[in-house]
Amino acid sequence: MAAACAALLLPGPLARSAPAQTTAQTPAPPVFRIQPVRPVDELRRLAAKEQPPQERGAFLPFDLIDLTGLDPLIRLDIRYATANNFLGTPLYTEARAVMQRSAAEALERAHRQLQKQGYGLLIHDGYRPWAVTWIFWQATPADKHQFVANPATGSRHNRGCAVDLTLYDLKTGRPADMPSLYDEMTERASPNYTGGTADQRRLRDRLRAAMEAEGFSVNSDEWWHFDYKEWRRYQIGNVGFDAVARPKP
Repeated sequence: MAAACAALLLPGPLARSAPAQTTAQTPAPPVFRIQPVRPVDELRRLAAKEQPPQERGAFLPFDLIDLTGLDPLIRLDIRYATANNFLGTPLYTEARAVMQRSAAEALERAHRQLQKQGYGLLIHDGYRPWAVTWIFWQATPADKHQFVANPATGSRHNRGCAVDLTLYDLKTGRPADMPSLYDEMTERASPNYTGGTADQRRLRDRLRAAMEAEGFSVNSDEWWHFDYKEWRRYQIGNVGFDAVARPKP
């Protein structure tokens, strides 16, 4: 799984942003940003030459599937395919969300339970190639490194068993108002943060309950990040989205 992700990372300046899949009712999202400690264009070029850490063990083969093929009410807002992310520049050339099949099927079950409560899932990220994790680590100030994975050990996103997501209202199409922004590197991002409004905490906890019921666990620093219980069974991946079949029409 150490193949280069040339189809995902562009080696030079990006000519345009890949559009996120959103609806007409969904307004442009507010974004939390940092000042990268190194230029992202430079890091993008360097990342193409880096290799993931070598792992030993009996890992399951990758079986990534596209989340949009699960249920038409699962929506995407892939921030890393646009400039609407904490680094202010696209990192993906395709606005896609994919996960290992078992994790994706568990996600679908959580989604169906939330539909009964009037909500759907809005996906920000799923599988993430290791090279992007390397860029995140190199670009983020050291005092905020708890919010990004160390490429020396890899991310559960790299294994195809992590997902970043929120809720949206099925009637209005609007994303839920949560205690913090997505990718916000503050105490408000904690799943146990006691501030914000009662409604914000209620929706955050509703999402958490639905995900935990299907075998996911929430990240201790990020209410939007959930890891599937089987993540240890997969090695770190670095393939691009073009290696994953698209859903049939």
